[in-house]
Amino acid sequence: MSILSDLQIERVAHSRRESVDYDALSFAGPFSDHMFSMEWEAGRWQNPRIMPYAPLSIEPGNATLHYGQSVFEGLKAFRGVDAKVRIFRPDRNAERLRQSCERLCIPQVDSGVFIEAVERIVEIEKDWIPERRGESLYIRPLIFADETHLEVRPSLRYRMLILTSPVGSYFDRSSPAVTLKVEDVYTRSAPGGTGAAKTAGNYAASLYPAALAREEGYMQVLWLDGVEHRYIEEVGAMNIFFSIDGKIITPELRGTILPGVTRDAAIALLRENGHEVIERRIAIDEIVEASQKGKLDEAFGAGTAAVISPVGTMAYRGEEIRVNANASGPTTQWLYDRITGIQLGEVDDPHRWCRVLSI
Repeated sequence: MSILSDLQIERVAHSRRESVDYDALSFAGPFSDHMFSMEWEAGRWQNPRIMPYAPLSIEPGNATLHYGQSVFEGLKAFRGVDAKVRIFRPDRNAERLRQSCERLCIPQVDSGVFIEAVERIVEIEKDWIPERRGESLYIRPLIFADETHLEVRPSLRYRMLILTSPVGSYFDRSSPAVTLKVEDVYTRSAPGGTGAAKTAGNYAASLYPAALAREEGYMQVLWLDGVEHRYIEEVGAMNIFFSIDGKIITPELRGTILPGVTRDAAIALLRENGHEVIERRIAIDEIVEASQKGKLDEAFGAGTAAVISPVGTMAYRGEEIRVNANASGPTTQWLYDRITGIQLGEVDDPHRWCRVLSI
């Protein structure tokens, strides 16, 4: 019997939804009315409930505040063209969360429990799901240490939350393509580190270089490897792909970059459409050379928030690499249309990536 058979639900007296400006959605909030919560204590997950979204009471000695024992996920629910609600690939997010938990010494959550909890909170918040293309209900599962101590050790208590928020596009769609600064000084992750885990510390380490990039006029950082600062890894909010001389190349998973859910979908769809997709190490010098020889046809990122976003400029050591006249190329656009079409129920979903809710 699932732990969620004892799920307690407390609904808000008055929804905040009517106060939301759905014409100005971003990734800055607001959060919806409710959140899912459960605790790990005495060796098991317990006390599952859906409750009104509200501030938490945390002691100053909370272990997460001191040692960063925290992991999270990100996925989306969509209102399809047929009015049905679809959640995109929650099974992959469940598995990645389990892997992140293992790396951070956090008790794992059963995949079935994870998926059911996500479905239950989406059912409660279904009226918050936007209906316009490019918009969705973003779902943020989070697990953090909830014990008060200053010993450097794994905690004995944890709390899991699932928050939801209506969102628009992650990047400003008024810009035709994403601009990137290639980072060859600072490091996001290194072999043996936590680069493949979706943990708070990875993102904290990226904030300063990202701020410097924005000061120079670029939207995101393109990270290089932490050993030689030579091989391309990922962008701050997405995995990266390059179309070079008719082939699609993306950095292979070596434990230093996040195994993206959208990355995996993109690779599958591209191969099914007849593209040769190669997963391997790729040096920034190779990109520079391909650009100089006119062989760099397209570059794009893939991520839950970013979906499929064209890359138009990459700045590296004082020079700018321009891609496809700073516009979305045909492969990039096809892939974006295919993934969003599956998410919205406009095209077939042969892989059964979407969980269609009966609400």
